[in-house]
Amino acid sequence: MTDKTLKIKSTEIVDTFAEAFKMWGTRVIVTAVSEKWALAAARSMTGFATSVIGCKCEAGIESLLSAEQTPDRRPGAAVLLFAMSKSALGKRLVERVGQCVMTCPTTACFNGLDLDAAGVEAVPVGSRLRYFGDGFQASKKLGARRYWRVPVMDGEFLVEEDFGAREAVGGGNLILLAVNADKALAAATAATRAMRETADVILPFPDGVVRSGSKVGSRYSSLSASTNDAYCPTLKAVAATALSEEIDCALEIVIDGLSEAAVKTAMRAGLFAAAKPGVRQITAGNYGGGLGQYRLQLHDLAHALTPEPAAEAN
Repeated sequence: MTDKTLKIKSTEIVDTFAEAFKMWGTRVIVTAVSEKWALAAARSMTGFATSVIGCKCEAGIESLLSAEQTPDRRPGAAVLLFAMSKSALGKRLVERVGQCVMTCPTTACFNGLDLDAAGVEAVPVGSRLRYFGDGFQASKKLGARRYWRVPVMDGEFLVEEDFGAREAVGGGNLILLAVNADKALAAATAATRAMRETADVILPFPDGVVRSGSKVGSRYSSLSASTNDAYCPTLKAVAATALSEEIDCALEIVIDGLSEAAVKTAMRAGLFAAAKPGVRQITAGNYGGGLGQYRLQLHDLAHALTPEPAAEAN
């Protein structure tokens, strides 16, 4: 072991960084007559939104909201959605609010960012969806905010005219290297549970975990990304591997957030929660620092000043 070896319990934290990217993000508040219908809309809206590589956006449910936390005093859910540009974010919002929220019984949809805050820009949503009303739509202004009432078959769909968009951070990540799948899944479950305690972040993959981590490029010219063969245990004998002989499973957790600080907080929580028996190392995916705008150093996160379970440096 070198002087830079850092352990949390028995798990080595590799001296590397997660390479994250600038994105644009927004928060959407979906409400309904009950939590059941608010969640139905939120789940539909965040479907097929794991990676911009194939889905054009990344989205997830940030939290459930009580009636006291929503604009219309009904149960709700907060959804975060990310895309590579403000214009792309606006398009995805119109598509997903229109197809997944407006279609869901009893729902309403509100902007969840402060439009007056520094760095927040407006993108039109309700002002585009209103045309579904076929001329029967109506607007209502409360203070500085305008809402559209679109007639639908159970009454009206209320949607805010503009939604806030801000620069955000996508692609923070941790890769857990474990002796078998059971140990990796247990650690990943503990890590995602801890990470979800952080506000302003989502984990866009299924239940927060991805097994098909990717690398940039492919031997097939039609693909921009392909399997991360260095972390595939079945390829140890035929490809340059990053796995030791005892590692039989690697799982990745990807984090998107409305700020770099939020992504770092979630990653740090995940580092400590994932340090479970059978997890030999925790590392991160990067591209040598040449693509992403953020380098999230794992050792810096583990050495942060807020007290956590003791980390041992050898």
